[in-house]
Amino acid sequence: MKFSIQSLYTWYRSVLRNPKYRWWVILGTLVYLVSPFDILPDFIPVAGQIDDVFLLTLLVSEVSGLVIEGWKARKGDVSAEAPNNQEGSTSTASTIDVDAVSVK
Repeated sequence: MKFSIQSLYTWYRSVLRNPKYRWWVILGTLVYLVSPFDILPDFIPVAGQIDDVFLLTLLVSEVSGLVIEGWKARKGDVSAEAPNNQEGSTSTASTIDVDAVSVK
């Protein structure tokens, strides 16, 4: 089995995005952050805080992303029900993902 930081990040993100386990992951992460038992113990200067900072950064970025997605989805539902939508209008909002490629 190959271990990498990317695979750990992907696993953490997928479990956090699962509504069934989301609160358990958040609670487990917070318990890990305040626990004196870490991968790198906190009494080791600088190195002891690296895993905590990494995990806290990951938690905050993923939870804030979930909150923003939920807010956008809710805002999108509200705007779709807005009364100013004219009858017979065929315009639809869509998002296009584009991959940028540098040309030399």
